[in-house]
Order: sequence, then structure tokens, then C-alpha cells
Amino acid sequence: MKNVKILGTGCANCKNTAKLVQDIAAAKGVEIELEKVEDIQKIMSYKLMSTPGVVIDGEIVHAGGVPSKAKVESWF
Repeated sequence: MKNVKILGTGCANCKNTAKLVQDIAAAKGVEIELEKVEDIQKIMSYKLMSTPGVVIDGEIVHAGGVPSKAKVESWF
């Protein structure tokens, strides 16, 4: 199981990123634990300059804007 965190304040891009990650993981049969991190202090602890950010198993894999479908597929 992969631990996935979506870092962002709850904007449309953050919500779209979370849905995209969920949908692709489900389509590929990958079990994930998805957590939405909306607390500014927690987001800043990752030293991201733009949101949404995606963290998988403790590693930042994306920052800023909705990632492409191909990029998300490469994570799983």
C-alpha cells in the first residue's frame, strides 16, 4: 500500500489532483492511503513553493498545478 498525500488548501486544482490520483490508482489496482493535507504549517514543512503538491511514501513527486494523467500513471 502506498501512502499518498495531496498538499493544498482545498482549491479546485487540489481536489482535481486528489480525484485523478484516486481514479488512476483504482484503475491500476493499486491500494493507496490518501490523505489531504490542508494545514498551511504542515504544507510549508514540505518546503513546496506551489500547490497542489503530491507526496508518495514521503517523497515529493509533484508540485504546482494538476499533474498529467501520464505522470500520475508513472507513479503506480
